[in-house]
Amino acid sequence: MTPGRWARRRLLRRCRALAGSLDLPVPFDAAELAVRVADRRRRPIELIPTPWQPGLPCGLLVTADQADYIVYAADTPPLHRQHILAHELAHLLCEHRGRPSTGLLPHLSPQLVGRVLGRTVYSEPQEQEAELLASLMLHRALWSRPAPATDPFFDPAPRRDGHD
Repeated sequence: MTPGRWARRRLLRRCRALAGSLDLPVPFDAAELAVRVADRRRRPIELIPTPWQPGLPCGLLVTADQADYIVYAADTPPLHRQHILAHELAHLLCEHRGRPSTGLLPHLSPQLVGRVLGRTVYSEPQEQEAELLASLMLHRALWSRPAPATDPFFDPAPRRDGHD
């Protein structure tokens, strides 16, 4: 097996273990997951909705001395918003390290902002890991939730007309 395949397998195992260790809210709610991740890490997480602007990432993780801040595009569809939040929470769970940055937040001092991770480039290993973990969390949340009674693809009662 090539080194690249080993690395991908290790990454998948790590992300599966992290996703499996989470107490996901049912029904899934990324804001509630943020509360649980904050409790797990013993560090506050503040969610900051903002209107999306072209050229800016749809999600941004800012780590400061006193808390972590997730800035996210509030005017996206609910499923996309959940994924953005799950992705940024994945950065925290994976303990990713960003660079001190004032490029995206020029009005904040470098002493205040410890690191910034933005959802812009998916070729970087940290972004790939966060995206994979977010997808695994959402996949687990989707398949572990109770099926709604109005779901056209779920009929708990067997059909009596002989058709399945």
